[in-house]
Amino acid sequence: MATGELNVVTGAFGYTGKYITKRLLAAGMRVRTLTGHPDRPNPFGDQVSVDAFAFENPAELTRSMEGAATLYNTYWIRFPYGDMTYEKAVENSQVLLKAAGEAGVRRVVHISIANAAEDSPFPYYRDKKILEKAIAASGLSYAIIRPTVIFGFEDILINNIAWLIRKFPLFGVPGSGEYRVQPVYVGDVAEIAVDAGRQDGNLIINGAGPETFTFNELLRLIAAKVGGSAKLIHLRPKL
Repeated sequence: MATGELNVVTGAFGYTGKYITKRLLAAGMRVRTLTGHPDRPNPFGDQVSVDAFAFENPAELTRSMEGAATLYNTYWIRFPYGDMTYEKAVENSQVLLKAAGEAGVRRVVHISIANAAEDSPFPYYRDKKILEKAIAASGLSYAIIRPTVIFGFEDILINNIAWLIRKFPLFGVPGSGEYRVQPVYVGDVAEIAVDAGRQDGNLIINGAGPETFTFNELLRLIAAKVGGSAKLIHLRPKL
């Protein structure tokens, strides 16, 4: 049983949060997760305690984080659904930050996204930047990690691309495909996050992998690895 300081990880059963949790446990830290799915099987057993998100009950959120040194926040939504929008995700995150401050959390490490910008035409990136500004204004010591495309065994984007390239004769590429991507391994993002949690100053860290590809090159590499033969068809981005 871990006996080190307590850390709270939002979404420890998810993708990036799981790798952060593994690294914290390996370092002897205690971990509690906040999750929207508290009834899911706990892959960490009694190593990780579980509390539900309680955005509608800030006092309960505060109680869940009492005694924690660091909050590792991976909470976000992939796309709007029902009443859940990116704006609502920002609002929930602000409730979480306030509760962390009231619980006496020393530091927040937040997983954002590369190229977050308030003037972005894409709500995902725009509201990520709005949340970054809220973190900077929260009064908490913080580190904001801005990863590029994250890949790993459980990721959705790269695995879906691989499946399409393997299963279909054609693969649609927006535009020329000559724009550049710099994928980063999820384990490296977790290492960056945990290292940032141990520091004191406010930080913004760009998390990118060591190799840069054009999107066309990345697709050809994936095809070679999975034995796919899909022909790349370049389409107008608007289409």
